[in-house]
Amino acid sequence: MSYPAGGRGTGFAGPQAQRRSVGADNQQMKILFDFLPIALFFGMFKYAEGNKDWAASTATEWLGFMVSGGVVGPSEAPVLLATVVVIIATVAQILWLKVRGKKVDTMLWVSLGLVTVLGGATIYFHSENFIKWKPTVLYWVMGGALLFGQLVLKKNGIKSLMGSQMTLPDAIWRVVNLSWVVFFAVMGLLNLWVAFNFSTGTWVNFKLFGGLGLMLLFVLVQAVYLNKHIKQPDTAP
Repeated sequence: MSYPAGGRGTGFAGPQAQRRSVGADNQQMKILFDFLPIALFFGMFKYAEGNKDWAASTATEWLGFMVSGGVVGPSEAPVLLATVVVIIATVAQILWLKVRGKKVDTMLWVSLGLVTVLGGATIYFHSENFIKWKPTVLYWVMGGALLFGQLVLKKNGIKSLMGSQMTLPDAIWRVVNLSWVVFFAVMGLLNLWVAFNFSTGTWVNFKLFGGLGLMLLFVLVQAVYLNKHIKQPDTAP
């Protein structure tokens, strides 16, 4: 029995398999790229939290002209420094994409706007309450965009992103799209619950590990569901 070129029996992956491999690698790099500001926020917060005197003097020196009263105390310094880092990191992401001639995702522009406005309010008012709202607003914007696209524009956002990688019935694509809407809505509420019922340190931990962990769990559960409905292409004998 013979096999198509690049198929089983040749020892080499076919063009379709190679495209899927490249696409998967690019998707993994994009996930790491998207989570970079969160990781830097976490790293700066933890370092500053362990060195509060340094954090207070550094924040006062760097941010004194931006904050109300001109002086940053040890208690609020860690989150203020972390906020500055995440703003710089988000701006750097956009500049990096622009320099390389790549398209900047709409959500990245939205993220920059939110972190600039809410982060600026956090710095000026010495209050972490503003920056704590940022993940929730971003989750709800993404979920709202998917819901608006499906109900009003009759366009399935998840299918537009993943349709080239798998073939599913339209009914399943609608379920997948709505499941992401629900996930983003729940994550937004969960972020607020943790942010305003636990310490800022706990919220920072949840922001990185909890958010990433729950998303990976959701993706795994969804993958199991999708595997039952993926249409397998017909293959020649």
